[in-house]
Amino acid sequence: MSRSILILHCHDLGRFAGAYGVETVSTPHIDALADGATLFESAFATAPHCSPARASLFTGNYPQQHGVLGLAHQPFGWDLIDPSTHIAHRLRDQGYRTELIGVHHESADLPDDQIATRLGFDRARTASDRDTVVARAQEALALAATSERPFYLQVGFHEPHRTPSDRDDTGIMGFLGDAVDPDSADGVSVPSYLAATDEARAEIAELQGAVRYMDEGVGSILATLERLGLDEDTVVVFTTDHGLALPRAKCTLYDAGVGVALIIRVPGRPLWAARRIGGLVSHVDVLPTLMELTSAGPVADVAGSSLVPLVEDDVPAREHAFGQLTYHTYFDPKRSVRSSDAKLILNLSNAPQAMDPTQSWMHRSVPVDLRGPTIGTSPVLEFYDLRTDPNELDNRIDDTAYADRIAELAEALQDWMRRVDDPLLSQPTSPRHAQALSTLAQIVRARPTADAALAI
Repeated sequence: MSRSILILHCHDLGRFAGAYGVETVSTPHIDALADGATLFESAFATAPHCSPARASLFTGNYPQQHGVLGLAHQPFGWDLIDPSTHIAHRLRDQGYRTELIGVHHESADLPDDQIATRLGFDRARTASDRDTVVARAQEALALAATSERPFYLQVGFHEPHRTPSDRDDTGIMGFLGDAVDPDSADGVSVPSYLAATDEARAEIAELQGAVRYMDEGVGSILATLERLGLDEDTVVVFTTDHGLALPRAKCTLYDAGVGVALIIRVPGRPLWAARRIGGLVSHVDVLPTLMELTSAGPVADVAGSSLVPLVEDDVPAREHAFGQLTYHTYFDPKRSVRSSDAKLILNLSNAPQAMDPTQSWMHRSVPVDLRGPTIGTSPVLEFYDLRTDPNELDNRIDDTAYADRIAELAEALQDWMRRVDDPLLSQPTSPRHAQALSTLAQIVRARPTADAALAI
């Protein structure tokens, strides 16, 4: 019989969990899951905001391919080009019972019954407050325990998304909502790309409370899975959509925006137990991995690759991870390519260097590289040496010492944009857009070919 699948995902977490080395945040249940699973240390979303990233996670394709280039809810209205590519459709066709509980943000915002029909779920219930999500997930697992069919259960938590609260000061939307309390019992961890001010510490304490609140929900669901005896035959995935909803993180292509937690537990396969893998992986790799692990069959129509060979056969990790931003609350097209130790970002507009993800008029946390009254507009290209500059603060695009590495990444980025049929590669929307494409092409053309390099 095919293995069942439980995917637990949340908003805006990045890698802000104890299992990823954040010592002040309380995530005992996620950490315990990681202890018996494979934790991917260098996993990346395809986009630094919700709908495009989630659509990639659940289809195995990049936003330019699945069509969700911006937010799916109104007034934005982005949607999957082909809803049948969702993993729920693929697994239901293999005989799985499929159910969606909690956050749905990867396709059009419709009534639950229409979401279920379009995406391949037997049932969808999208209310996303934690206690409702937990209760419904426990109900779904109890039903699954009475069936001989394998199940696919997709469970989405709202936390730690920013949520309005009457405890917020005027002009601020924090992380408290109605149910979360700040958590600074073990101190607070202000990310190193932000200034460690008292205001930032207060904001991070709220964030830590929201993460703890979500983790408690994860623990309740995993405890039910074990109590019902389903844990020995269920692949469990924990991940998030993208980075923290803080300045210079979410809505940017820096690692703080696209780096994600990714933990996969595969019972009965010892090579997946208590592992930490440092090689690059992408959310597009999750769907083909699950299809292989569950014996549901290989998939050829996705951009991602199964992670089974990486984990079980020591096959090298992917050479590059790619990211993109097109629309969030406004048009701000960016594309990026990351290797194991360097990052190249192509900025196709004159938008601010970092889009604001705080949903607030007033800011409590500010970037450490903020100079003067604003953060400034985006340069055409950014290049970062991640070995010496992991926070991506020192743009070395004009440093001739990096010319070869910049050219290699520029070629990889241009090739990827062609492979995914990126509409922004051939249809400039502004003079700046045209300039950026021209600059990228010039760098690629100037790179010596392999034959020419051998002849030198």
